[in-house]
Amino acid sequence: MDERAAVPVTLPRVNPTISYWQDPPDSEVADYLSSEQVPETADTIIIGSGITGSLVAWNILQSADHGSIIMLEARQACSGATGRNGGHTKAASYRSFHDNAYSLGTETAVKIARLEYDNIKAVHAFAREHNIDCDLYSGDTVDIVYDQQQWDNGVKSIEAMRKAMPELLNTVAKYTSWSKEEAREKFYVKGEECVGAISYEAGSLSAYKFVIGVLKMALKKGLELFTNTPATKVDKGEDGIWCVQTSRGVVRAKRVVLATNGYTAPLCEKFQGKIVPLRGQITAHRPGKTQPIGGLPTTYSFIYKNGYEYMIPRPQGSKYEGDIIMGGGLVMAKEEGLEEFGTTDDTTINEDISKYLTETTPRYFGSNWGKDHEDGRIRKQWTGIMGYSPDGFPFVGAVPREKNLWMAASFQGHGMVLCFMCARALVAMMSGDDEKLNSWFPEAFKVTEARLEKKFMGRLHTKPVDVEIRL
Repeated sequence: MDERAAVPVTLPRVNPTISYWQDPPDSEVADYLSSEQVPETADTIIIGSGITGSLVAWNILQSADHGSIIMLEARQACSGATGRNGGHTKAASYRSFHDNAYSLGTETAVKIARLEYDNIKAVHAFAREHNIDCDLYSGDTVDIVYDQQQWDNGVKSIEAMRKAMPELLNTVAKYTSWSKEEAREKFYVKGEECVGAISYEAGSLSAYKFVIGVLKMALKKGLELFTNTPATKVDKGEDGIWCVQTSRGVVRAKRVVLATNGYTAPLCEKFQGKIVPLRGQITAHRPGKTQPIGGLPTTYSFIYKNGYEYMIPRPQGSKYEGDIIMGGGLVMAKEEGLEEFGTTDDTTINEDISKYLTETTPRYFGSNWGKDHEDGRIRKQWTGIMGYSPDGFPFVGAVPREKNLWMAASFQGHGMVLCFMCARALVAMMSGDDEKLNSWFPEAFKVTEARLEKKFMGRLHTKPVDVEIRL
């Protein structure tokens, strides 16, 4: 892993695989240019136009004295991880709660679980409030568990959550367990035999359409957007003003925000080996002939000993309704996906993962899958670049020893249940209004020198559930 973490991170590649959500790209915003050249000066520069960058811009624009805001995007708008993920607003907080409680204390573990739940509710509420057409689904999700140890860990972690937050038994800590027989009938998983299932509140949306909606609103409020305009260098002048070099000229600003996720290191060298890119892969399956009429009733994860897949059925009324978005399969690649770490190459796919993901749906659903669609099982497959940190938490806040350089990045493939609230927290910090943050924002998410000294070991594994945690 040391070698993979040391691979020099590059800027986003040209000609990436075409994601399901960007086919076709939005005609108004995808290649938007506020002008042919970037302005000479601005008050704020935001680098990155995904869910983090767009919401940072939106939150800044709510202030009457927001000043001029420029957003730079290396490729088309929302062409990074946000526009390439599965759109699963699913926290699965019970799977990390025990580890967080062990490492950080129960109070912080509760705070993280609450933030994840609140993030889901806030994203969905925001989309509804602003009438953003993004194929929104709110309902239950289910984890189909195929490994006994994973099942035992999950059950014990849920018990710990309920003990730690009794006032939230109907929201954050609300889980329902199902036997393997119940899971087979209720969730149609008549393929490989599972141990059981756990269901809870979640949702899904088209993250691409959501962000495009936010960007359109931000543009109306004065945001200047420059797509296909990579920031190639970020330097601080002797006068304390930041200079950002781009393919359309140099722009100087009082402050810069890195909303660059897995692509942060080329612009801030101290994050080389500290935010490590990881390539994820997704397939879109046409539904099998014996899938339920009207589509599957919930979103899914399939959890086994060393890994998992996530699955989102496309809701009724959406384009290609009934399609099944299936992502994951990392550990099925050579050396459990080791070579997917450190790469920013989303112009191609991993053939081993492709073969595995293609075969998942009939294996999990068995007779409830049936014959493939006459046009073939796979409609599209693509890759995207995530960002991972040594401790498994995002970096949010001021970059140490770099005044007015801010960031919110490294979301561990979990951005759909972190970015909305992290963007809100970051803007509060930038405004000097971070006193109230302590009541809801985890200290573990803030950027610190101590965190930057940690060594990257790969995706984190949970602590044994028989280790006592501080309740």
